[in-house]
Amino acid sequence: MSKLVLVRHGETEGNVAKILDTRVPGLPLTERGAAQAKTFGANLPAPPQALFCSAALRARQTAGYIEAATGVPVQLLEGVHEVQVGDLEGRNDTAAHDTFLDVYHAWHEGDLSRRVPGGESGHEVLARFLPVLEDLRANYLTDADAGDILLVIHGAAMRLIGRTLAGVAPPFSTNNHLDNTETIELVPRADGGWDCARWGRFTPPFSYQAAPTQDDPMG
Repeated sequence: MSKLVLVRHGETEGNVAKILDTRVPGLPLTERGAAQAKTFGANLPAPPQALFCSAALRARQTAGYIEAATGVPVQLLEGVHEVQVGDLEGRNDTAAHDTFLDVYHAWHEGDLSRRVPGGESGHEVLARFLPVLEDLRANYLTDADAGDILLVIHGAAMRLIGRTLAGVAPPFSTNNHLDNTETIELVPRADGGWDCARWGRFTPPFSYQAAPTQDDPMG
């Protein structure tokens, strides 16, 4: 079955320093992040039928390494950049992390009207993401045997998409952060919905309840 595979970008200095880095273009990959992207591309069981990424530098670099490994040209998509944290941009202190996570967790609990100070509401994030994903579905995922499509994007946005499209509920969706180059795999259903086949290192049922962490608030 062809899947939409959401791939988190490789490691950046912002991830290492726990910086809320969301504005485009953002920080580049570290050497470790580049190695992660190369390994991810080399370990794919088959080349994707199409490869896409957000406009953020870290996503473009990650996708570039996947392109080099698979030969599939990367295409940039607008509207799929990370959740915008507004006034919290560039901060790495506990207060900033707590403020962001309070709003972000509220989105997963159903209150999409909450807004990051100076940044986005959950409704706004989904309003720019969901039409792009539906276009990808219509254009690439109508044939079950055509192959996967890969979209290199960002951790917080990915988890909100997995929550919204596939119904993966909190506390799993809020507590299980994604490491760099981990994936969420979404399988289109005949009724127009989606099933989640993988969330990072986990497969269904998604009942594992990790303790919440601040190791990487955007992961």
